[in-house]
Amino acid sequence: MNVCRIGIIGAGRIGKIHAENICRHLPSFQLIGIADPYIDLNWAQSLNIALFTSDVEEIIHHPNIDAVLIASPSTLHVQQIIAASRAKKAIFCEKPIGLSEAEIHSCLQVIQSQNSLLQIGFNRRFDPNFANICTRVQEGEIGRPQLIRITSRDPACPSKEYIKTSGGIFMDMTIHDFDMARFLCGSEIVEVYAAGANLIRPDFAEYHDVDTAIIQLCFANGALGVIDNSRQAVYGYDQRAEVFGSKGMLLAHNQSQHTVECWNEQDKRAAIPPYFFLQRYQASYIAELQAFYQAWAHAQPSPVNGYDGLQALRVACAAQQSLVAHQPVAVWQENQSHISHEQQYE
Repeated sequence: MNVCRIGIIGAGRIGKIHAENICRHLPSFQLIGIADPYIDLNWAQSLNIALFTSDVEEIIHHPNIDAVLIASPSTLHVQQIIAASRAKKAIFCEKPIGLSEAEIHSCLQVIQSQNSLLQIGFNRRFDPNFANICTRVQEGEIGRPQLIRITSRDPACPSKEYIKTSGGIFMDMTIHDFDMARFLCGSEIVEVYAAGANLIRPDFAEYHDVDTAIIQLCFANGALGVIDNSRQAVYGYDQRAEVFGSKGMLLAHNQSQHTVECWNEQDKRAAIPPYFFLQRYQASYIAELQAFYQAWAHAQPSPVNGYDGLQALRVACAAQQSLVAHQPVAVWQENQSHISHEQQYE
């Protein structure tokens, strides 16, 4: 087995999760080094790796690194993807690719010219439950998809400081759900109609953000969809998905902290969902890197490519426009008559 030597840029919450998963659960990778200007040295030393640095360039241009995992702030993603691509590295980048369509296009043009492997970190595609729904939809088990329903609610609001630079709920939170809707339906989102409110944190309005949202979707294949978001579900991390079709329905319920139920003469009690997204999606974080390794080792197309990242951003931007305008907004679609999405932005 060829081991993929990988370096990580960014050692915040998600960077640490990836680093620990690589060291503990993914023997097909060798973690060579981590770059972060504010790196936790005690944590880094506990991983027993040779290189931890504040200089990103040491990771990007390291001669013994095959792939770079980018988990830095979103504003840095485009420049780091471009640099890593030109340095002939395979690239795994957390969402989003960038914060504007123009900069994403410039980034993906470099990816295409360098023939680089780029995978975007939409980890929910690799959740066993959601992946199972997608496979069964593709196999035609429920016929033609007609309705998509996604519930995505966080257990607690982020800080106001985070909201200041997050890009808003649709870019920060719902972007995962937009990608999931495309994934489950097997079709592009062509129109969105978003409504939002500040029912939990009125102070978020200072940054033109909301904490509660409903988004209606229209798909190119005629299906309709609904996403509901809340930044505060007091009972835990609420993640559900449903695809209803001409021959039936596929439904993924919440995962619970355990499966034990208590029945008595008064009621039935069961466990609530996990409180933290890292608990809920632990398996998916491992699976998405396993898929990245397979693409790298066998020169295969990326399972979640640049076009997927671009399209999710387009939907998020359209949702924000709809929220402000109080009307449906079309999602711009590229003319793909001569080239497929995968060919264009692998």
